[in-house]
Amino acid sequence: MIALGKFYLLAILVFLYLPIIVMMAMGFNDSSLYELPFHFTTKWYVALADNSQLISSGINSVVIALITAVVATVAGTMAAVALGRRVIRGKSLLQLLLLPPIAIPWLITGTAMLVFFFWTGIGRGMHALILGHVALAIPYVVLVVGTGLQTIRADLEEAAMSLGSTPVHAFFSVTLPLLAPSILGAALFAFAVSLDQFVISYFLSTPGFTTLPVQIYSAIRKGFTPEINAISTILLLGSMAVIVVFAVFARPGGNRDKR
Repeated sequence: MIALGKFYLLAILVFLYLPIIVMMAMGFNDSSLYELPFHFTTKWYVALADNSQLISSGINSVVIALITAVVATVAGTMAAVALGRRVIRGKSLLQLLLLPPIAIPWLITGTAMLVFFFWTGIGRGMHALILGHVALAIPYVVLVVGTGLQTIRADLEEAAMSLGSTPVHAFFSVTLPLLAPSILGAALFAFAVSLDQFVISYFLSTPGFTTLPVQIYSAIRKGFTPEINAISTILLLGSMAVIVVFAVFARPGGNRDKR
């Protein structure tokens, strides 16, 4: 039974990661049609340097994802603390309203945002993309930070205030440092949600300003090129590096004294 469980786990890992490994490997294959046998080359990375559309859309995606991560993390953390530490009328309803943006299909959300933004005069473009991505990322941040907040004892702030600290000082000096790993994890989650977002970006982008997922979709319709593999590999390795840094410094599970 144990051997069967290990085989099942291995099969899942292969199913998840094998396509990604193949995608990265084909970015170094000489054939533009992914023909075998494999011949190593870096010409697609050289060609990528001259592909202004892919590079500009990749930069747009990273910039929007960074702005989304910052704004959504700040707003979502404030909302999570308010819902977790304050007595608010209709708190249960507010917590329930966080789930529909995650559960509703993004196609419906994108259509609704497009109609609403045109109706209010916001229009499309970078500002609309940021608003749309932030709106999608905030519920994830609230859930992640709220879960982390539940593991922190509320009486620690009360003890600090009983010793003369103000509520604001007690939060920033006691709760916030303990909540930092959850906030950082929520920020990475918001960054990933924004960077990966296609549907909302497709509806809200303009011909002169688009994101990498939309640009890749347009490129695939015209004819696939391994340059897409190259830029996807670069972004993937960059994202993995950020996750590794988070895992090293956040130390999930906390430190245990070894005595």
